[in-house]
Amino acid sequence: MKNKSVLLLFLGLNSITISFAQVLPTFGNSRSGAAGMQFLKIWPDARSGSLGGAVTAIANDPSAAYWNPAGLIKGDTGKFKLQISNTRYFANTNQYWVSAVFNRGKYAKLGLSLAYNDYGSMMETTEFQPFGTGRAFSMNSWTLAGSYARVLTDFFSFGLNMKWAHEGLAGVAVNNLLFDFGLRYDLDIRNARFAVTINNFGANVQPNGHMSVLKFSGQSDIASYQRISVPAVFRLGFAMDAWRGNNQFIIGTAQLNHYSDNNETLSIGAEYAWHKLLYLRTGYEFGIDEGGFPSAGFGLKLQKRAGTLSIDYGFCNKIRLGNTHRIGLVWNMKR
Repeated sequence: MKNKSVLLLFLGLNSITISFAQVLPTFGNSRSGAAGMQFLKIWPDARSGSLGGAVTAIANDPSAAYWNPAGLIKGDTGKFKLQISNTRYFANTNQYWVSAVFNRGKYAKLGLSLAYNDYGSMMETTEFQPFGTGRAFSMNSWTLAGSYARVLTDFFSFGLNMKWAHEGLAGVAVNNLLFDFGLRYDLDIRNARFAVTINNFGANVQPNGHMSVLKFSGQSDIASYQRISVPAVFRLGFAMDAWRGNNQFIIGTAQLNHYSDNNETLSIGAEYAWHKLLYLRTGYEFGIDEGGFPSAGFGLKLQKRAGTLSIDYGFCNKIRLGNTHRIGLVWNMKR
């Protein structure tokens, strides 16, 4: 059975890598601004924020719907899981994340998640009126995803997402149907885990709507736009128990991120657990355009009669952009 698991893993990784390379032949290199829908890159949960995003191999709560849908099958057993998170992002942007996971027996789980970004109201400026036109406009973006995860063997699981992404700006909107694929393989050596994911896999789309702009020739309406791509990303993650003692352990995790619109980055993280009650976390992402201090955060897992309640906080810093705060709750209902 174990040999069959390894064979399935190899065949799956090989086929996904080949197909991905065919669709995105220019993957990698510095191509900032080459893709739209950049909100898809915002991490939705506090745990990932405190671990530098290195969670593809260890995501086992409802946030796995974003990172690796195969991880939805892992973690605490229960009839129902619910996660609610808020990310205080740059420029007074807020992201709200809600994700629910439903148990469909011992070997399968279903998930539903929503990420909504609130940018607030902004004043309109133009080349001719750089200090403002007196008009305000709004921007909105959201993603609604359905997830399915299943165990194939004792060591191997897979998951997939089908999601609808929307972005609107001043009367112009972009909509796209996207897919995520995830694999996870668990080893018998120091609780090691290996994961591979492809996120935001989809076709290029054309925005629709009308926009009025002022040119030298006068007011003009724009209704035709170039097709845009999405920021697809290939992630390869590994995690294992770096140390385990009496009711304590430390997990070390590393992750390679391969973007379609930017350079490759490397994320590392560490999580210390005490009596499965208190969790301390830190992490860092190397190779990014805007660096900062290592991220940090903590978590509390409280045992209740009807299940467990987890409270998480994550902090990220960027030297020029500022700080990002994430806070979230996870409720795991017992059977």
